[in-house]
Amino acid sequence: MTSLICTLQDHRDDVNWCAFSGNLFATCSGDKTLRIYNTRDFSELPFSPLTGHGYGVHCCCFSACGQFLASCSTDATTMVWSTVTGEIEAVLEHPGRSPVRICALSPDSAHLVSGASDGTLALWDFPSKQLRRTGAVSDTTMVACSFSPCSQVFMTGSTYGDLRLWDLDMNQLHAEKNAHDLGVTCCTFAPSILSGGQVVQFRLASCGQDSLLKIWTINKFISGGYKMQLLHTLTGQSAPVLSCAYSSDGQLLVSGSVDKTITVYDATNAVLLYTLNQHERYVTACCFSPTSPLIATGSMDKTVNIWRLEDGCSDRGGGKSLPERTSAGRSKLLVGDWSEGDVSAWLVEEGLEGLVDKFRANNIDGTELLSLTKETLASELHIESVGLRSKLLRKVEELKSDSVCSGIPDEFLCPITRELMREPVIAADGYSYEREAIDSWINTKNRSSPMTNLPLLTTLLTPNHTLKMAIGRWKTNH
Repeated sequence: MTSLICTLQDHRDDVNWCAFSGNLFATCSGDKTLRIYNTRDFSELPFSPLTGHGYGVHCCCFSACGQFLASCSTDATTMVWSTVTGEIEAVLEHPGRSPVRICALSPDSAHLVSGASDGTLALWDFPSKQLRRTGAVSDTTMVACSFSPCSQVFMTGSTYGDLRLWDLDMNQLHAEKNAHDLGVTCCTFAPSILSGGQVVQFRLASCGQDSLLKIWTINKFISGGYKMQLLHTLTGQSAPVLSCAYSSDGQLLVSGSVDKTITVYDATNAVLLYTLNQHERYVTACCFSPTSPLIATGSMDKTVNIWRLEDGCSDRGGGKSLPERTSAGRSKLLVGDWSEGDVSAWLVEEGLEGLVDKFRANNIDGTELLSLTKETLASELHIESVGLRSKLLRKVEELKSDSVCSGIPDEFLCPITRELMREPVIAADGYSYEREAIDSWINTKNRSSPMTNLPLLTTLLTPNHTLKMAIGRWKTNH
């Protein structure tokens, strides 16, 4: 279920693109401006709107950290803005001075690509803002671009209808001609990477003037070759599909169409979940929030709608659920979420009330409690009694061991620590782990999968927001 929570009506012309960062939301328009909002309440920032482009702004995108915003325009430039001050950090003039229709930043924020109406591409070194490479496809307009999650390749789409895969030296690795009849309008890589044996696999969604949304697999072989294959064709809209975007965990796919509708799909199973009808004209832009169950859609009706996915997630306000009280004390299921007060109450229940003041003075919450060791008890909390330290650690171990027989679904437990995951991430082997645990594993082991023992072809970790929300719902219900 979805609900419309907010409509932004600040632009004076068509909304062409929208983008989220962790705590900011940006829109751009034919009115030559960009607008930036705080995602907490969607209030506009004091320095918004951003003005500097001489013509309409076609696209905008945030750097990975959210510190910078890039935008491109018919004025033949790509501008880089500070999201802290709203000031222009750089003006990148496109080679040939052709109108720039699309721009994309790599996930590692090392490179920026801009594509123009004359079919040219410019690859910029983003930290230095220097032009690194140029390329071109003749007799077409570049209108779509997306970097792979590994940041090493990118896909472009054009009005000619082709999808082309490029490396950072601007070599064409693959060309999928006639991917969309009458032209591509948008393309976007899924954020996750699948790997197995000698192959790394990416997913890509594309849409076009043929009224279709397509999902592709792109296989990279250890030999260096690439193969692209159509996986699903989605027909949920009755007119040209102008925009598409994946959720940050790759589980959902949203698209906007000339038929004024927004469709939301289960991207894995290619199943239509929702059709949203609110805009009065073409839906030109759509995107997911990386941190909240929110979708934004922009339209030629000059408005931007913010939708909430009503999935039962308890983390709607950014707060934590308090652990459930039972006759046997506090459930281990939520120890990591315990506040300092919960820890103090637990100490009293376990006959360790003499430690309450020390724990409060050191701000020990649930996470800190689970990480206590003999060394920290002695050196940081200054608990001199060996017997008291041992008793406390035994009680903490009991909390940890309770999870094994507590009925937690196995998929909610980290394969490494066997504890309920707080920040699940997907590794290159396709399995989900607690971020801290898999980070430690990768840094101390030989980059092999903890589950398959095969080499991890990349160390990139993708947040598994769907699993995190499922764990949140399960915790709330238990």
